[in-house]
Amino acid sequence: MFFLVAALLVGGYFHYMWKAEAALNEPWVPEPGSILFSQRPLLPPVEESFLTAENYILPLRTRGRDIVDQKGRRFKLSSVNWYGASDELFIPGGLDVQHRSTIAATIKALGFNSVRLPYSDEMVMSNPPILPHLLTANPDLIGMRALDVFDAVVQALTDTGIAVIINNHITTSTWCCGADPCDAGWSNDHLGPICKVKQTEEQWIQHWETVMERLKDNPRVIGADLRNEVRGVWGTMPWDKWATAAEKAGNRLLAMKPDWLIVVGGTESGNDLSGVAKRPIKLDVEDRVVYSAHVYAWSGWGSAEGRFAKRTYPSFVKAMRHNWAYLVEGDMAPVWIGEFGAPHAPSTGDNNYWANLMRYLKAIDADFGYWAINPRKPKDNEKESYSLVQDDWVTPVLDYRMKDMVELMRA
Repeated sequence: MFFLVAALLVGGYFHYMWKAEAALNEPWVPEPGSILFSQRPLLPPVEESFLTAENYILPLRTRGRDIVDQKGRRFKLSSVNWYGASDELFIPGGLDVQHRSTIAATIKALGFNSVRLPYSDEMVMSNPPILPHLLTANPDLIGMRALDVFDAVVQALTDTGIAVIINNHITTSTWCCGADPCDAGWSNDHLGPICKVKQTEEQWIQHWETVMERLKDNPRVIGADLRNEVRGVWGTMPWDKWATAAEKAGNRLLAMKPDWLIVVGGTESGNDLSGVAKRPIKLDVEDRVVYSAHVYAWSGWGSAEGRFAKRTYPSFVKAMRHNWAYLVEGDMAPVWIGEFGAPHAPSTGDNNYWANLMRYLKAIDADFGYWAINPRKPKDNEKESYSLVQDDWVTPVLDYRMKDMVELMRA
């Protein structure tokens, strides 16, 4: 009898979980406001939010929870990610479709005043010549190597008035981020011969110096996001170990140019900055540390309350405050939500996550960086469901995501 009751209880539990998961995967029907937004022209960008505005005096610095200019005026990071240079083709996406200046103009037209531009360590190590067919819309770049193309994209963005934050995304040039321990941190020499692309901590810093030396005279290159989604093997990275390495790298970069913002992401794939409370980042130059958190629908997995796709709003806010938002709400330090995103056609779970995140980011007027502008992933030209533009890299996708981000930009 006991075993029968136990079997019924276990069976009932798994049936409930199956039903709950099935409900999360149901398609979401857009609400009337999103439909109306998609039928109207996009509002023009707010020119005063760009570093071209006359009343921004560089360099930027931090003050409490904000990034500010030399007069104390807040510069709110309203960013988008433009990926590709950290992937197998070694260059930002779309250069075979549109001129880099056209893509930069598209990003500005969407209202984003800054771009997070990832690179891989392998790109710096090998610096390969770029195949001509990947540059058909940028014929002046044909024959150049990866670092030269990267620099040209940075220049196109900053010429348009867009601020750029460089991001060391991954060691091996591939899509990030899987379970490969070789790319789970900034160095992998402790893993011996198993890693295809090997680097020490010192080499990681030297790669940073190589990239930033070429950009140090560009005032709109405002910062360095030191490493994407540090996690260790299955979330085993101690905060203190990462903080110590970040300070070492940050100080080396600030010795090159003391004006840069140094961006330090959380552990647990960028989710967790709770360790900052007891062990903040301390750099040789004051007021230069910006923290970064990544928040996705699948974040929070393994916790008692589950991943963020299934959370109630109070549960979601509680997690945000524990992970990173205490720094913002307590006016302690800036936190840039450097990655978040959702598909054009979301499930009910996707939309639940998105609605909770947008509600909270608007409530605290957060700095943010959407993933991503790209309509295609590099390696196999796979469609990017999170994209904000059509395949032409010009036509915007005006849906619930852009509606909320326009509101967040203008908060």
